[in-house]
Amino acid sequence: MKLSLNIVFIFFVVNLSLAAKLSLEGTYQGKNIFVQNPSDVGGFGFCISKIYVNGDIVPVNFNATTISVDLKSMKISIGEPIFLVIHHGDDCTPVILNPEVLLPKSTFELQSISASPSGELVWTSTGESGKLNFIVEQYKWDKWVTVGEVMGEGKSGTNNYIFKLFPHSGKNEVRVSQIDNTLKKRSSKSYSFISTTSKVFKSPTKVNDYVTFKSNGKEVETYYEIFDAYGNILKSGKSTKVDCRNLLNGLYFINFDNSTEKFIKN
Repeated sequence: MKLSLNIVFIFFVVNLSLAAKLSLEGTYQGKNIFVQNPSDVGGFGFCISKIYVNGDIVPVNFNATTISVDLKSMKISIGEPIFLVIHHGDDCTPVILNPEVLLPKSTFELQSISASPSGELVWTSTGESGKLNFIVEQYKWDKWVTVGEVMGEGKSGTNNYIFKLFPHSGKNEVRVSQIDNTLKKRSSKSYSFISTTSKVFKSPTKVNDYVTFKSNGKEVETYYEIFDAYGNILKSGKSTKVDCRNLLNGLYFINFDNSTEKFIKN
């Protein structure tokens, strides 16, 4: 009797070792998932034994080299989270052929965008199909500059967002953008406003050690970029002054506030 119990226990452990799982997580984008289902090592069947989607078992034909997980028939809404779990033998490994179909796409539609003179940016979107960052961009120095990010809600209904800008003096132009797995940027229409920020000036023209930023006679913080004659950015940030002591002597350009000027390092 003792011997037979040991045999049963050993058989149970061996069976556990032959089980493995493969999982994939994302959001539903309206497409099915295809899985390559290899034969097991013994050649007596196929690798996959069960497939679950969000905890529910999926009825599929496991005696096929390629399995289609029909998400469309499961009444799942666009943008809904998907958690796929594939049970398979330990001596074989299935392959998810198109995992990118669960990556969120940029599908937002901008309903409104505005900003106060002090820089409070607000926008409303609809039609999102997954959580993607909104990139907040400000047009200055003759280019669009990323100034922050806000995580999108990812819901198809109405979503409201707020971001605190650091406006430069004069006219400001802003927009929001998203980049999905296609690596292409989708941008909203831009919005322009006049800020309450005073004009910022830099000094001196010939620099030995520091470039200083002032407004109304007082030192103020501003965003800046220093680049050489070839367009290489050497320093950037936000401060009241920039340490230039490690720059080689020569001609440089500096972006700050809403201006681009040049200076000479002695």
